[in-house]
Amino acid sequence: MKTGSPSRPTANSSRPAAGPLSRARFLGALFAGLALGSGLLAAAAETVPNIVFFGDSITAGYGLANPDREAYPARIQSKLDAAGLRYRVVNAGLSGDTTTGGLARIDWTLRQQVDIFVLALGGNDGLRGTAPSVTEKNLQGIIDRVRTKYPQAKIVLTGMQMPDTMGPAYTKAFRELFPALAEKNKLTLVPFLLEGVGGVRELNQNDRIHPTAEGAALVAENVWKVLRPLL
Repeated sequence: MKTGSPSRPTANSSRPAAGPLSRARFLGALFAGLALGSGLLAAAAETVPNIVFFGDSITAGYGLANPDREAYPARIQSKLDAAGLRYRVVNAGLSGDTTTGGLARIDWTLRQQVDIFVLALGGNDGLRGTAPSVTEKNLQGIIDRVRTKYPQAKIVLTGMQMPDTMGPAYTKAFRELFPALAEKNKLTLVPFLLEGVGGVRELNQNDRIHPTAEGAALVAENVWKVLRPLL
Protein backbone atom coordinates (compact mmCIF):
# COMPACT_ATOMS: atom_id res chain seq x y z
CA MET A 1 0.00 0.00 0.00
CA LYS A 2 1.34 3.38 -0.91
CA THR A 3 1.42 6.11 1.65
CA GLY A 4 1.38 9.81 1.07
CA SER A 5 -0.82 12.84 1.17
CA PRO A 6 -4.48 12.18 0.80
CA SER A 7 -5.95 13.17 -2.55
CA ARG A 8 -7.58 16.58 -2.66
CA PRO A 9 -11.22 16.79 -3.62
CA THR A 10 -11.88 18.23 -7.06
CA ALA A 11 -14.08 21.27 -7.60
CA ASN A 12 -17.06 19.07 -8.48
CA SER A 13 -16.64 16.42 -5.83
CA SER A 14 -18.41 18.53 -3.16
CA ARG A 15 -21.70 18.57 -5.19
CA PRO A 16 -24.08 15.67 -4.78
CA ALA A 17 -24.36 13.50 -7.79
CA ALA A 18 -27.44 14.08 -9.93
CA GLY A 19 -29.43 11.02 -9.05
CA PRO A 20 -33.04 9.96 -9.41
CA LEU A 21 -34.15 12.09 -6.44
CA SER A 22 -32.80 15.36 -7.82
CA ARG A 23 -34.25 14.62 -11.25
CA ALA A 24 -37.63 13.93 -9.64
CA ARG A 25 -37.49 17.24 -7.83
CA PHE A 26 -36.61 19.05 -11.03
CA LEU A 27 -39.43 17.44 -12.98
CA GLY A 28 -41.85 18.10 -10.15
CA ALA A 29 -40.96 21.79 -10.12
CA LEU A 30 -41.23 21.93 -13.91
CA PHE A 31 -44.69 20.36 -14.00
CA ALA A 32 -45.86 22.53 -11.11
CA GLY A 33 -44.78 25.61 -13.03
CA LEU A 34 -46.57 24.42 -16.16
CA ALA A 35 -49.70 23.70 -14.17
CA LEU A 36 -49.57 27.14 -12.58
CA GLY A 37 -49.15 28.76 -15.96
CA SER A 38 -52.09 26.82 -17.38
CA GLY A 39 -54.18 27.82 -14.39
CA LEU A 40 -53.35 31.47 -14.91
CA LEU A 41 -54.24 31.23 -18.58
CA ALA A 42 -57.54 29.56 -17.74
CA ALA A 43 -58.29 32.22 -15.16
CA ALA A 44 -57.54 34.91 -17.71
CA ALA A 45 -59.89 33.26 -20.20
CA GLU A 46 -62.65 33.16 -17.62
CA THR A 47 -62.46 36.92 -17.13
CA VAL A 48 -63.69 37.64 -20.67
CA PRO A 49 -67.14 39.26 -20.24
CA ASN A 50 -70.17 37.38 -21.55
CA ILE A 51 -72.88 38.82 -23.77
CA VAL A 52 -75.86 36.47 -23.48
CA PHE A 53 -78.49 36.52 -26.22
CA PHE A 54 -81.71 35.12 -24.78
CA GLY A 55 -84.26 34.64 -27.51
CA ASP A 56 -86.21 32.37 -29.83
CA SER A 57 -85.67 30.89 -33.29
CA ILE A 58 -84.45 34.16 -34.80
CA THR A 59 -81.68 34.24 -32.19
CA ALA A 60 -80.99 30.52 -32.60
CA GLY A 61 -80.63 30.92 -36.37
CA TYR A 62 -83.46 28.62 -37.39
CA GLY A 63 -83.27 27.50 -41.01
CA LEU A 64 -79.81 28.90 -41.67
CA ALA A 65 -77.22 26.62 -43.24
CA ASN A 66 -74.66 27.43 -40.53
CA PRO A 67 -76.23 29.10 -37.48
CA ASP A 68 -72.89 29.14 -35.67
CA ARG A 69 -71.64 31.58 -38.31
CA GLU A 70 -74.78 33.13 -39.78
CA ALA A 71 -77.20 33.75 -36.90
CA TYR A 72 -77.12 37.36 -35.76
CA PRO A 73 -75.40 36.62 -32.38
CA ALA A 74 -72.56 34.91 -34.28
CA ARG A 75 -72.24 37.96 -36.50
CA ILE A 76 -72.05 40.14 -33.39
CA GLN A 77 -69.14 37.98 -32.20
CA SER A 78 -67.41 38.59 -35.54
CA LYS A 79 -67.90 42.34 -35.14
CA LEU A 80 -66.51 42.21 -31.62
CA ASP A 81 -63.45 40.31 -32.78
CA ALA A 82 -62.88 42.66 -35.71
CA ALA A 83 -63.06 45.65 -33.36
CA GLY A 84 -60.60 44.06 -30.93
CA LEU A 85 -63.21 43.93 -28.17
CA ARG A 86 -62.72 40.98 -25.82
CA TYR A 87 -66.25 39.70 -25.25
CA ARG A 88 -67.68 36.22 -25.57
CA VAL A 89 -71.13 35.84 -27.16
CA VAL A 90 -73.37 33.14 -25.67
CA ASN A 91 -76.28 32.18 -27.90
CA ALA A 92 -79.13 31.11 -25.61
CA GLY A 93 -81.73 31.17 -28.38
CA LEU A 94 -84.33 28.39 -28.40
CA SER A 95 -86.57 27.83 -31.41
CA GLY A 96 -90.26 28.09 -30.60
CA ASP A 97 -89.67 29.74 -27.26
CA THR A 98 -92.16 32.18 -25.77
CA THR A 99 -91.84 34.60 -22.89
CA THR A 100 -93.52 31.97 -20.70
CA GLY A 101 -90.89 29.41 -21.70
CA GLY A 102 -88.13 31.96 -21.26
CA LEU A 103 -89.25 32.74 -17.74
CA ALA A 104 -89.21 29.01 -16.96
CA ARG A 105 -85.62 28.52 -18.20
CA ILE A 106 -83.97 31.80 -17.23
CA ASP A 107 -82.53 30.50 -13.96
CA TRP A 108 -80.65 27.77 -15.82
CA THR A 109 -79.22 30.33 -18.23
CA LEU A 110 -78.13 32.56 -15.34
CA ARG A 111 -75.88 29.80 -14.00
CA GLN A 112 -73.17 31.30 -16.23
CA GLN A 113 -71.71 34.76 -15.82
CA VAL A 114 -73.77 37.51 -17.46
CA ASP A 115 -72.26 40.92 -18.16
CA ILE A 116 -74.61 42.04 -20.92
CA PHE A 117 -78.02 40.43 -21.39
CA VAL A 118 -79.87 40.80 -24.69
CA LEU A 119 -83.54 39.90 -24.21
CA ALA A 120 -85.06 38.99 -27.57
CA LEU A 121 -88.31 37.19 -26.78
CA GLY A 122 -91.92 37.97 -27.58
CA GLY A 123 -92.28 37.23 -31.29
CA ASN A 124 -93.92 33.84 -30.76
CA ASP A 125 -96.24 35.36 -28.17
CA GLY A 126 -97.52 37.77 -30.78
CA LEU A 127 -97.95 35.13 -33.46
CA ARG A 128 -100.01 33.08 -31.00
CA GLY A 129 -102.13 36.04 -30.03
CA THR A 130 -100.96 36.03 -26.42
CA ALA A 131 -102.34 38.98 -24.49
CA PRO A 132 -99.72 41.76 -24.44
CA SER A 133 -100.22 42.07 -20.68
CA VAL A 134 -99.06 38.45 -20.27
CA THR A 135 -96.03 39.01 -22.48
CA GLU A 136 -95.16 42.16 -20.54
CA LYS A 137 -95.47 40.37 -17.20
CA ASN A 138 -93.23 37.52 -18.34
CA LEU A 139 -90.59 39.85 -19.73
CA GLN A 140 -90.63 41.81 -16.48
CA GLY A 141 -90.11 38.56 -14.60
CA ILE A 142 -87.06 37.73 -16.72
CA ILE A 143 -85.64 41.23 -16.23
CA ASP A 144 -86.12 40.94 -12.48
CA ARG A 145 -84.34 37.58 -12.35
CA VAL A 146 -81.36 38.96 -14.26
CA ARG A 147 -81.17 42.05 -12.08
CA THR A 148 -81.37 39.97 -8.90
CA LYS A 149 -78.58 37.59 -9.93
CA TYR A 150 -76.37 40.12 -11.76
CA PRO A 151 -77.28 43.64 -10.59
CA GLN A 152 -74.39 45.17 -12.55
CA ALA A 153 -75.34 43.54 -15.85
CA LYS A 154 -76.47 45.77 -18.70
CA ILE A 155 -79.75 44.68 -20.25
CA VAL A 156 -80.75 45.26 -23.87
CA LEU A 157 -84.40 44.69 -24.86
CA THR A 158 -85.25 44.08 -28.51
CA GLY A 159 -88.61 45.34 -29.70
CA MET A 160 -90.90 43.26 -31.87
CA GLN A 161 -93.89 44.10 -34.02
CA MET A 162 -96.78 42.10 -35.42
CA PRO A 163 -98.28 42.25 -38.93
CA ASP A 164 -101.46 44.21 -39.49
CA THR A 165 -103.38 40.96 -39.89
CA MET A 166 -103.37 40.68 -36.08
CA GLY A 167 -105.68 43.70 -35.92
CA PRO A 168 -104.87 47.36 -35.15
CA ALA A 169 -105.66 47.23 -31.43
CA TYR A 170 -103.50 44.15 -30.84
CA THR A 171 -100.57 45.29 -32.97
CA LYS A 172 -100.52 48.68 -31.23
CA ALA A 173 -100.63 47.22 -27.71
CA PHE A 174 -97.97 44.66 -28.59
CA ARG A 175 -95.63 47.18 -30.23
CA GLU A 176 -95.87 49.61 -27.34
CA LEU A 177 -95.11 47.15 -24.53
CA PHE A 178 -91.40 47.01 -25.42
CA PRO A 179 -90.54 50.72 -25.17
CA ALA A 180 -92.71 50.92 -22.05
CA LEU A 181 -90.72 48.13 -20.39
CA ALA A 182 -87.43 49.70 -21.47
CA GLU A 183 -88.40 53.06 -19.98
CA LYS A 184 -89.73 51.53 -16.78
CA ASN A 185 -86.59 49.48 -16.15
CA LYS A 186 -84.05 51.88 -17.73
CA LEU A 187 -83.02 49.35 -20.35
CA THR A 188 -81.30 49.91 -23.67
CA LEU A 189 -83.84 49.36 -26.44
CA VAL A 190 -83.49 48.04 -29.97
CA PRO A 191 -86.72 49.60 -31.31
CA PHE A 192 -87.48 46.79 -33.77
CA LEU A 193 -85.25 43.73 -34.08
CA LEU A 194 -86.37 43.02 -37.66
CA GLU A 195 -86.14 46.61 -38.92
CA GLY A 196 -85.51 46.51 -42.69
CA VAL A 197 -85.99 42.73 -42.72
CA GLY A 198 -89.52 41.97 -41.60
CA GLY A 199 -91.90 41.78 -44.56
CA VAL A 200 -89.07 41.93 -47.14
CA ARG A 201 -89.54 38.77 -49.20
CA GLU A 202 -85.97 38.32 -50.40
CA LEU A 203 -84.56 38.68 -46.87
CA ASN A 204 -86.73 35.96 -45.35
CA GLN A 205 -87.00 32.24 -45.76
CA ASN A 206 -89.98 30.56 -47.40
CA ASP A 207 -91.99 30.79 -44.17
CA ARG A 208 -91.69 34.60 -44.41
CA ILE A 209 -90.88 34.72 -40.70
CA HIS A 210 -87.23 33.71 -40.29
CA PRO A 211 -84.45 35.77 -41.89
CA THR A 212 -82.13 34.37 -44.52
CA ALA A 213 -78.38 34.71 -43.99
CA GLU A 214 -78.54 38.14 -45.64
CA GLY A 215 -81.47 39.09 -43.44
CA ALA A 216 -79.65 37.92 -40.32
CA ALA A 217 -76.74 40.17 -41.26
CA LEU A 218 -79.10 43.16 -41.23
CA VAL A 219 -80.57 42.05 -37.89
CA ALA A 220 -77.02 42.00 -36.51
CA GLU A 221 -76.57 45.59 -37.73
CA ASN A 222 -79.78 46.64 -35.92
CA VAL A 223 -78.44 45.18 -32.69
CA TRP A 224 -74.83 46.28 -33.15
CA LYS A 225 -75.57 50.00 -33.47
CA VAL A 226 -77.33 49.88 -30.10
CA LEU A 227 -74.97 47.43 -28.41
CA ARG A 228 -71.65 49.02 -29.49
CA PRO A 229 -71.95 52.13 -27.25
CA LEU A 230 -72.37 49.86 -24.20
CA LEU A 231 -68.98 48.17 -24.67
